Amino acid sequence: MNNLPLSRSEVFGELRKELHEDEEFDQSAHIFIIMGASGDLAKKKIYPTLWWLFRDGLLPEQTYFVGFARSELTVDAIRTASMPYLKVTDKDTERLSAFFKRNTYISGKYTDESSFSKLDAHITSLPGGPVANRLFYLALPPTVYHDVTKNIKQCCMSSKGWTRVIVEKPFGRDLKSSEELSTHLSSLFTEDQIYRIDHYLGKEMVQNLMVLRFGNRIFGPIWNRDNLACVVLSFKEPFGTEGRGGYFDDFGIIRDVMQNHLLQMLCLVAMEKPASTSSDDVRDEKVKVLKCITPVSMSDVVLGQYVGDPEGEGEAKLGYLDDPTVPKGSTQATFTTAVLYVHNERWDGVPFILRCGKALNERKAEVRLQFTDVPGDIFGNQCRRNELVVRVQPNEAVYAKMMSKKPGVYFSPEETELDLTYKSRYKDVKLPDAYERLILDVFCGSQMHFVRSDELREAWRIFTPLLHHIDKEKPKPIPYVYGSRGPAEADELAKKVGFRYEGTYKWVNPHRL
Repeated sequence: MNNLPLSRSEVFGELRKELHEDEEFDQSAHIFIIMGASGDLAKKKIYPTLWWLFRDGLLPEQTYFVGFARSELTVDAIRTASMPYLKVTDKDTERLSAFFKRNTYISGKYTDESSFSKLDAHITSLPGGPVANRLFYLALPPTVYHDVTKNIKQCCMSSKGWTRVIVEKPFGRDLKSSEELSTHLSSLFTEDQIYRIDHYLGKEMVQNLMVLRFGNRIFGPIWNRDNLACVVLSFKEPFGTEGRGGYFDDFGIIRDVMQNHLLQMLCLVAMEKPASTSSDDVRDEKVKVLKCITPVSMSDVVLGQYVGDPEGEGEAKLGYLDDPTVPKGSTQATFTTAVLYVHNERWDGVPFILRCGKALNERKAEVRLQFTDVPGDIFGNQCRRNELVVRVQPNEAVYAKMMSKKPGVYFSPEETELDLTYKSRYKDVKLPDAYERLILDVFCGSQMHFVRSDELREAWRIFTPLLHHIDKEKPKPIPYVYGSRGPAEADELAKKVGFRYEGTYKWVNPHRL
């Protein structure tokens, strides 16, 4: 077996081969329409992603891009706005010009049918336009979803090819508003035309969870209530709202991160083996997990809000309420720990601890499975619990924490790790990022890493009672200092339900030694 690291061109060569073997993918004309082309998401994420896919030859040969927004813009203005995020090198200059030659822009009103007729005429005028497949990316505030989707259906559907619509979160604010949006979308499009994007499902390590679990004999027999003490899913950011406080205060950390990213990761950890890797088989199993979770109760939740660190520097000196875009006296939580239980045969009684927060001590997203204590201990309480850790970001990693004998003459156990990271296999290769994978999936028609309407309904069912209670009662969050681990009460809750934090171990990246 060849264990030499694959180069970047080899990795992308393999990807291209896989994609272009599909004749339908390669030979049809495709038109990608960015609704909200003047916005932040478009310039920071969507245009850069489309550029990287185009640069690496991963898109169908005949693909064109159309921006649509209310502003009077030019393609040059979009190029200038996106430029800081495109990561262009000197050797890319020619390719970049070719990319922007494939771009056009139309301005119009989201509520105005005639603007969409004009957009349709423009799409049809492009090479291959009358028969092209159409992908609409809604990089828009949810307030205009209704009008935009109605007008797309009325005026802009492909007559000969397929039409697919990518919808960004938030998918509503609670169960009722989410159901209204789902009902509206399903009155216009079939489920296989709707792609609800959660970029966490595009991350390498999140996708790796399936292979780790179902491709390895060693994990299958121990992945259950008999061997696991608890599962911790964390999402930590080391910065505050940084001027986005207005948007954040309206939605909060539970709607922003917990109800989607963390719950999706929980599903992948907890689900049974699907019948196959087809989109619907995988999503069927995820829905079964969600159906086994009862709504979160307030007694299993800790809410926190960061305050400035008087000894900190710059942003760290400022608390959440010091952000001028945050309403005065807001009780919105910037940190939440919640404990969920999956009431089924595999997981009954195992706490799933979801933790997320802003202005914490590090940037980290991970899944941590903590195993139960070794029965019949013969080492005088020197053994720590085993853990399997899947780090999603930064520095993707998979490692198992285990006990090993300390060098010397006595049986002195110490903690070490079994490193299962595959960085060494892909040295210096930047694999496609989450948005690249997901946009490619839409081109290919794969919905596995997108959220289905029944998944969404169950996710909101779990969190809506808690969210309504918080919105109504406005409980005061516990203050925690910018740059800390969060409120001590959150650690106490995790300890109470069965998580043991020894604080004695630090993972060392073996590839940096």
